Amino acid sequence: MIITIAGTVGSGKSTVGRIIAKRLGLKHYSIGDLMREMAEQRKISLMDISKLAEKDRSIDEELDQRQISLGMEDDDFVIDGRLSFHFIPKSFKIFLDADELVRAKRVLADNIRKEHNINLNNTVENMKRRVLSEKKRYRKYYKINPYSKKLYDLIVDTTKLSPNEVADTIIDFVENEQ
Repeated sequence: MIITIAGTVGSGKSTVGRIIAKRLGLKHYSIGDLMREMAEQRKISLMDISKLAEKDRSIDEELDQRQISLGMEDDDFVIDGRLSFHFIPKSFKIFLDADELVRAKRVLADNIRKEHNINLNNTVENMKRRVLSEKKRYRKYYKINPYSKKLYDLIVDTTKLSPNEVADTIIDFVENEQ
C-alpha cells in the first residue's frame, strides 16, 4: 500500500505521515525534509531554494526522480510531498488543508523548520510567497496545480483535528477502499 499526502503548508502532512507509517508498519518519506536538506547543503533558506528552483529545474528533477524511483521500487510506504500523488499514481491520494492562521501558528511553533519565520504575520507572508512560487513552478514544469482538490481521493480539513484524529480518518478511508 502506498499513501501519498499532499496539502497546504502547515496542514500536518509530515506529522500525520509519520503517525500513519508507524501505525501501519510502513516506511515514511518526506519531500519537505529532502528539500530542507538540499537548502541546508547550499546554505540557503527553504524560500530561497524554492525561488532558485523556479530557474533551476535540476532541483525539482532530483526530487521528482526520487519519488518516481520509490513508486517503482516499493509498494509499502507513506510519502508526504506536494507532487507525490503525481509521480506515484498507484497510491491513495490524500490532501490536507487547514485554516491559514492555524497553519501559520503550527509553522511558527515548529522548531524543525528553518524558514526564517519570526512572527505570525511574517509566517503568513512566507507561506503565501511559497505557495505562489510552487504554483508558478508546477504550472511551468508539469502543467498542474497541486492545490486543486479534484486530484485527490480524500480531502481532510485538519483545522480542528489532532494529528491522531487525522491519521484515524485516513487509515479508515484506506482500509475501506482496499
